[in-house]
Amino acid sequence: MFTLLVLGLAAIYSVELSQSSGNFLNVKKQFIAIGIASVVFFYVTVSNYQLLRNYSLVLYVAGLLLLLSVLVFGDTIRGARGWFVVGPVSMQPVEFMKAGLIVALATFFSSKAERPLRVKDVLFSGLIVLAPVFLVMMQPDLGSASVLVGTWFFMAMFAGMRYQHVVMLGVVGAVTSIIAWFNFFAEYQKARIRTFIDPTFDPLGQGYNVAQAIIAIGSGGWVGSGLGFGTQSHLKFLPESQTDFIFAVIAEELGFIGVTVLIVAFSLLFYRLMRIALRASDDFTALIVLGVISVLFLQFLVNIGMNLGLLPVTGIGLPFVSYGGSSMIFLLLLVAFAQSIAIRQR
Repeated sequence: MFTLLVLGLAAIYSVELSQSSGNFLNVKKQFIAIGIASVVFFYVTVSNYQLLRNYSLVLYVAGLLLLLSVLVFGDTIRGARGWFVVGPVSMQPVEFMKAGLIVALATFFSSKAERPLRVKDVLFSGLIVLAPVFLVMMQPDLGSASVLVGTWFFMAMFAGMRYQHVVMLGVVGAVTSIIAWFNFFAEYQKARIRTFIDPTFDPLGQGYNVAQAIIAIGSGGWVGSGLGFGTQSHLKFLPESQTDFIFAVIAEELGFIGVTVLIVAFSLLFYRLMRIALRASDDFTALIVLGVISVLFLQFLVNIGMNLGLLPVTGIGLPFVSYGGSSMIFLLLLVAFAQSIAIRQR
């Protein structure tokens, strides 16, 4: 994980080199976020993770209240009303909701572990995820909503969801997608999906970002152009280079070797988390870790997929690498859950 943090800081620093102000504000803010996240990480690590079960309802309801509040009092950033901004500090409540959802689903599914999941169990768990997804789509934030749904799906599969349930959910998902397309998706989100299906749909608009990311990735070669020498990010051809498309920055400036280091670091993290899950002493513990894996893997997969043009652009950052304070704090919080479990299983 340390390797991922270093790669992220290096990429953010590199992009900041091209800024006229030269004060490296985002690097400083990311350092502060990592510092706060580290304090949270160590505090949660030494705490008893079993307390999560007792406070699962509190965490879940708190997450819903934050999502409701941001719709009323929040600020709009990049087309989504999903942020609380106070001066230089911003916070995205959906990051907290990811943690609350994992704990709530782990508590629910572990209470049904003595028998196979029934249809009513799957439907009730679906209601647990539906409430935050609805609020997130009201912002609208398709990317975060997709991560919440994906996390629920993987946790339900781990909990013993049957093949018949998957087919049923496929039908429900198809119907829901049609309803969402006509009632919830913003025009820019529809344009992103159309561009993903047909890259020539809007090559100078929604398709521009992905085209520039692919150029950056392809120009990296084996060793890259070097930190601070990437043309796509430094000449401002690549939008959102510190967040959505930071993978393209790393690929362009550090090349195939840098990308390999990044993927190996993520693979080792997933391997470590999976080992913790397999050694879990009970279903609740295993589901907590599997939920953490689901969130991290989905964000990893979606971010790299959209950089390569394999998935629609949804605004999902690369875990521990992309710029973002609230994301950094709450993702390290999730890993702290797993680390707390690992310590108490030794």
